[in-house]
Amino acid sequence: MNNRITSLFGIKYPIVAGGMVWCSGWRLAAAVSNAGGLGLIGAGSMHPETLREHIRKCKAATDKPFGVNVPLMYPEIETIMDIIIAEGVKVVFTSAGNPKTWTKTLKDNGIKVAHVVSSSKFALKCEEAGVDAVVAEGFEAGGHNGREETTTMVLIPQVRKTLSLPLIAAGGIGTGAGMLAAMALGAEGVQIGSRFALTEESSASEEFKKLCIGLKEGDTMLSLKKVSPTRLIKNHFYNAVQDAEDKGASAEELREILGRGRAKKGIFEGDLENGELEIGQIASLIEDLPSVQKVVEDIIAEYNAGIEKILAERPKF
Repeated sequence: MNNRITSLFGIKYPIVAGGMVWCSGWRLAAAVSNAGGLGLIGAGSMHPETLREHIRKCKAATDKPFGVNVPLMYPEIETIMDIIIAEGVKVVFTSAGNPKTWTKTLKDNGIKVAHVVSSSKFALKCEEAGVDAVVAEGFEAGGHNGREETTTMVLIPQVRKTLSLPLIAAGGIGTGAGMLAAMALGAEGVQIGSRFALTEESSASEEFKKLCIGLKEGDTMLSLKKVSPTRLIKNHFYNAVQDAEDKGASAEELREILGRGRAKKGIFEGDLENGELEIGQIASLIEDLPSVQKVVEDIIAEYNAGIEKILAERPKF
């Protein structure tokens, strides 16, 4: 399976792991890379020296390409970028900020850069900034979302129409059929978060994982819209946020409810009532916790079977 995404990153399959807070440590990143995709370490939940440790452990665990996901709102961003450059990381995915800020510096140091967007408007800004690829992420995704609330099926063709760069689809993709649909809409690769978050190698707590594989349709909702739109599992914390929003709480009041370390409490420590439990809508289709290798094999097998079925059953006009 060769296209612009596999060539750009030097990978076997055009599958990128999401760089998820409290899920995407070196074990998950290395496993995805070893399975033929591009693993990403999620720097958003790591202190700088913790990130350095994860980069070095990932290098020891795989000889395949891997990268780091960096939210540009990170408070110690200069230190994080210095570590990434010093440790010889070859791929960086940036999000939640202006791609112009760091793209040139990273590329001047031989690093390939992709940026995550939620609209065609911001995709064009990425092209102007000189990134190598764009991730267009739909409203279905877990964690932090764009304010536009555009679904993946609408977003991908809109971005493809306006963008010449290699395009990666994200949001609600966790199966081979989903990957095939994204490719049909104009993507050249997929970024998968929730499906990889719910694997053996994910660093999320077992309590969080087990809760997620029991979720049904409608069990996640976009919340915290006045602060930073985030898809959450409904629990005590979610209900408190919704109650405050219904009463007209300000952004500052919502930040006070959110507090510090809320996502760590929920995803990493397993506090299922008071934690911020971030996962995508695709979780309602996930019922097991396999290895990353099994996930990738199943996705590719279903993708190929889908192509064969379409070719065999296509109508003649």
